[in-house]
This record gives sequence, C-alpha cells and structure tokens, in this order.
Amino acid sequence: MINKKNVYQLVIFFSITLVLMGSCVNSQKVNSFTIEDLHISIPFAANSWMDNNPDKMRSKKSNSNIQNWTDGTKKIKSYFKTDKTGQLHLALKAKVDQGGSKLKVTLNGVSKDIELKSTHLDTVIVGTFDVKQIGYQSIEIERLNKKSEASIVIDQLMIGGDATIGNLYYIKDDVYWGRRGPSVHLKYPIPEAASDIEWFYSEITVPKDNDIVGSYFMANGFKEGYFGMQVNSETERRFLFSVWSPYKTNNPSEIPKDQRITLLKKGKDVIAGKFGHEGSGGQSYRKYLWKADTTYKFLLKGVPSINNSTDYTAFVFAPEVGKWELMVSFRRPKTTTYLKRFHSFLENFQPEMGDKTRKAFYTNQWVYDTKDSWYSITNTQFAADATAKKNARLDYSGGVENNKFFLENCGFFNHTTAINSVFKIETTKKEEAPNIDFHLLEGLIE
Repeated sequence: MINKKNVYQLVIFFSITLVLMGSCVNSQKVNSFTIEDLHISIPFAANSWMDNNPDKMRSKKSNSNIQNWTDGTKKIKSYFKTDKTGQLHLALKAKVDQGGSKLKVTLNGVSKDIELKSTHLDTVIVGTFDVKQIGYQSIEIERLNKKSEASIVIDQLMIGGDATIGNLYYIKDDVYWGRRGPSVHLKYPIPEAASDIEWFYSEITVPKDNDIVGSYFMANGFKEGYFGMQVNSETERRFLFSVWSPYKTNNPSEIPKDQRITLLKKGKDVIAGKFGHEGSGGQSYRKYLWKADTTYKFLLKGVPSINNSTDYTAFVFAPEVGKWELMVSFRRPKTTTYLKRFHSFLENFQPEMGDKTRKAFYTNQWVYDTKDSWYSITNTQFAADATAKKNARLDYSGGVENNKFFLENCGFFNHTTAINSVFKIETTKKEEAPNIDFHLLEGLIE
C-alpha cells in the first residue's frame, strides 16, 4: 500500500527528472549544430585587428589568415555587421603548430572556451551566441595560456543561425582598402554669384581623442590637388599639400619632363618632392605637432600663369604661431584654370588602424573671386568611396552638428549616413569673412 509520503517523494522525483530533461533538451537546442549549418565563411585576418601589435596579424602571402600568433598577451577582435537578431552559431577554421592551445571567445559579454589541437586547418566549433541588437558584432579572441609559444593560424570565421539569415556586411575583397576603411567627403558647390575663384579658405578642428594615427584630415580639396593635415605616427604630424601632374600615372618617374609639377618656392622647414601610387605629381609637407581641440586655418590660391600653366600656392595658419606661413607654391603645366571642384575629405591611410574611429569638424569655408568679393559656402553634399559603396564597410558618417559640417569614419560604429545626402548650415554674414592681407601673402612667394 502506497502512503502519502511515498506519493509525495515520487512526485518530487518525477518533477526534478522532467526539469533536468527539459534543461538537457533546451541546452541541445541552443548549443548543438552541425558544420553544415555554418553557411557563411568570413576571411578572418581581413576583418580582424590585433591589440597594439597589428602588423603581425596578416600573412605576407595571404590576406585571409593570421600567421604566427604567438604573443599570448594580445587579443584579436573581428567585426561583421548583421541586420537580424537571433542565434549566431560560430566556429573557427584554425590550426596550431604544437601542443595545442586554449582560446577564450567572447561575443556580447558571453565567453566560451575552446581548444585547438590540430596541426592542419580544422573546423573547431565555438558554440551559439544570442545577437540581441542588429549592427556590427565584435568577436574577441584571446589565448588562455599566456606563456605558450605555440603558433596559431586562424583562417576563417564560420557562422550560421537566425542572425545570419539577413544581409551580412564584411570585407570580402580589395582587402587593403577594406582594412583602411571608408573614406568620406564633403563636396562644396560654388556660389552662383561668384566669378573666377582665386582663393579658397577653410578651417579644421579635430576633437580630443580623434587624432588617430593614420588620419588625413583634408581641408582644401580642389580639382588638381588637396591640402590638409595628417597624423603620421605617435610622434609625427604634418601639414600636407599636393598637386597632381596632368600626366596620368601612378609612377612619378614615368612623367614626361614637360608635364612635371615645378616647385616655385617653399616655406621654412617644408620638404617638397614627388609622390605616386594614387596618381602622381608634386607633394610638400611640413612636420608640425598640431593639436586636437585646436582650430587650424588653410588658404589656397590658384591662378593661370605663363605658357599654359597654373600656379597653386598654399598657406597655413597655426594659432600657436599666430600668423600665416607659406607651405609651397607649385606650377602645373598644360593647365589654365582658376580654382574649381571644392571639397574636403577624411581618410585613414594605415590599414592596421582601420578599427579606430576618427572625426573632425570642417568649418568656415569661403571663396574669394577675381572681382575681390568673398562668398561663404553654406551647402555641402556627403559622399564616400568605393569601400562604402560596395558595402564592405558601413562605418561612415557626415553632416551638421552645432551648425558645423563634420566627417567621421572607421571603428565599426552603426550610424551610417546616406551617400549623396545634402546638408546646409546658416548663412554667414559678409562682415564675418576672413580678414586676410593678400599683399602680405603675395610677398611671401616673390
């Protein structure tokens, strides 16, 4: 005969059993998947950055794997963008050269440990994660044995699950440009009332912590060249002014003598020479440790000159110096023109710094024409390069903040600005035009 106590114990036993069985079922549902479920392979090194030691990440022979990851103190972060939430199944295609190695893989604050054992590329399942917000996802990988000298190669991120059903954005090809990140531009229309334009004036302010190594904050762009400031290393910064040759080539040594850019005059401490790889022509730079949260002024002159040529002259005003200084004056042959096609841009020129966000304010744009009148520029159109247009990277933005034009790129943020968006600031009064003694500046180049 079964008494009440036995019945109660049986109920408790079966209840616990059902809970445990349910837990097992749910666990299997969340964490079990097959390699066949991983329908997307993301090139790992193309979409990954290593903390503080980026140059050792990529193989010199391949853009899609990581060679010789031996430093256990370094972490790697990989990025891709989703437009769906849900479960994300993850595996790594990887190998280790000796003894095995344990890794911790983290996504959205959830970590899973795995062990690499094979000396040949093998698919190692990491597990299932919950993607709760659309946008860029960051997967962090670190070695658990910090002192291990084993060399790790990670070739692919392999992913699947509900979060990958929609559009996925990551670098698939053109890896060099993809890792540099999207370049962004502001195009300035010429005021309708202006005649031929001799001078172009503008200012740039880089906010604190946005002066990232590899940044080119280009202020005064024109049809034949560009003028702005760079962060070249932790200890070097430059003002830079370049003019393209009319001869189309990426190799400056190929330019015929009669189509070379001629140096007319350069300022103190300015280095002038030639450049290539992105077109060719004359380039000048001055090393100067400009500062964040400080406004620098740029002034460019462009006028027709002798023998079917045009002279371009650049001046820079650093508040620490307190006066206009000559950068350089170049002569471009086979060209007769005033200044045209005004623009600014922001780019990262170091691929290993493509995971860092930079931003700048581009302000107070003015042009001065041959009838001695200033005109303010109050409209702009936002543009971006091929990396943005092909959706390899979507971390680009621009527009207006506090009545100032701005540009922002890289770092895998999610507030993307639509290409070709048009922005407008308040009209600037004529009496607020730059107060510049052109005769004094002309004397610097005579």
